[in-house]
Amino acid sequence: MSEPTPGSEPSAPGDPSASGDGRQVGAAEVEEPIRRRSDRHKQHKHPWLRRGGIAVAAGLVVVLLLSIVAYVKLTGNINRIDLGEALGDRPKPQATTDSVTNLAPMNILVMGSDTRTGIEGGKSGSDAHSDTNLVVHLSADRKSAVVVSIPRDSMVKAPRNCKDKNSTVEDGVIRQWNANFTEGGPTCTIKTLEGNTGLFIDHTVVIDFKGFAKMVDALGGVTVCTPEPINDRKSQLVLPAGKTKVNGRQALGYVRVRYTVGDGSDLGRIDRQQAFMSSLVQEATKSSLLLRPDKLFRFLDAATNSMSADNGLDLGRMKDIAQSVRKVGMDQIRFVTVPTRPYAADPNRVEWTESADLIWEALREDKPLPGQKAPAGTTTATPTPRPTTSKPLTVTPDLISVRVTNDSGVPGLARQAAGALGVQGFKVESYLNGDGTPSKGVVVRHGKGMEEAARTVAAAFPDSQIRQDELLGSTIEVSVGMGAKNVVEVPNRIGTQPLPKPTVTATPPPTPTETITARTADQDICS
Repeated sequence: MSEPTPGSEPSAPGDPSASGDGRQVGAAEVEEPIRRRSDRHKQHKHPWLRRGGIAVAAGLVVVLLLSIVAYVKLTGNINRIDLGEALGDRPKPQATTDSVTNLAPMNILVMGSDTRTGIEGGKSGSDAHSDTNLVVHLSADRKSAVVVSIPRDSMVKAPRNCKDKNSTVEDGVIRQWNANFTEGGPTCTIKTLEGNTGLFIDHTVVIDFKGFAKMVDALGGVTVCTPEPINDRKSQLVLPAGKTKVNGRQALGYVRVRYTVGDGSDLGRIDRQQAFMSSLVQEATKSSLLLRPDKLFRFLDAATNSMSADNGLDLGRMKDIAQSVRKVGMDQIRFVTVPTRPYAADPNRVEWTESADLIWEALREDKPLPGQKAPAGTTTATPTPRPTTSKPLTVTPDLISVRVTNDSGVPGLARQAAGALGVQGFKVESYLNGDGTPSKGVVVRHGKGMEEAARTVAAAFPDSQIRQDELLGSTIEVSVGMGAKNVVEVPNRIGTQPLPKPTVTATPPPTPTETITARTADQDICS
């Protein structure tokens, strides 16, 4: 070990101006500081983590961009139906919001059409046909769903002129169901449905049959079951008896084939369509559609490409609906058909039976179908009476003449209602008993040009229905039937005298004993 040069001080350990052997180093050699071990450790610690972090961030950006692109593309796929003002006065929802979900029941009208052209604005051309009509009802608690098929050959009352918002079912004509779509597109179909059932339709969807085939292909096919071989030249469909997994083209032929299978009726075709929908639900469930983004996008792309929907049913709304029903069990998805009988004037057509009212009533009040059990844990709430209108009333009671008819079978009900109207300023011309045939609820009838006066009268009877009658003059007629609510005060009443205390109550309508036959989504497709 060498001695230090005379006159110099030995370098302290760690002095940056000294070399490892004690020599002085030049200035240029000391500009870069010596890093401590911990600093070097931080600099060189696992470089793959840094690369991984960058990859994750980049991946998230890519996913975000792809999501935006997908959203824009899927949104752009959907044609829009502008229903406008043509629907006119519409039914008021009767059922209450569920206390747990904070949601109201929802009714969606789904129509299958062979074209997407010409239905913007709720209109349709003469080349457009709607062979499939489904009312999808989602319960307020989102524990069950009912899908109601309406036979295309049904003969029902329909608005005379669907372009006129004042044209209603009440003063309309008898028309074949699917002719409404040809006559006035989705708007005409909605007006006819709501006018005949009292059911409020929240959303409307029209599915193009060609797009339907692509949806099936996106799922990888769907299994169908037929008790007999099918060889239909018109639809170019050839299937053996038993179960067969069909592609989109075959599926389209299967749900539309009619004349060469079974009895050749539209009702038989509806049975096949319901079995197919059951199989479709089963296939989407077992194929884990939601867990395969690529498969899900192909399915959604095909679905939205084939879809026309009202302006309120955007992708965000669809997502909310899908999330709200994610826990509905397949055993609580029920398919039913409107009960019919042969139409007297044409046996090749059908008309709805009285049992159809049981279905529409169950949907209006968000109750189980007659003969069907509610899901476990469901509490069925009694609908809260609601005013017939929420718009300001424009005609005061002292300007309105009223005639009250008792159609409830309970003596004194018309007199009681007349008294409660009289103290509010209504001019009660008379009250009398009906023809002995009981009716349900309260119906307010008015003549032409008396719509606003009828709204004031209806406001006194919660849950009442307003109907136009061309034969009536300036007097408003009120039919008080079974289950009618007691008269309430109208906002623009005359005077302050309190309403008489009710002494009689309308008898509730009889509880239906009939059972509505339903098919569940988990049912064997061959049954």
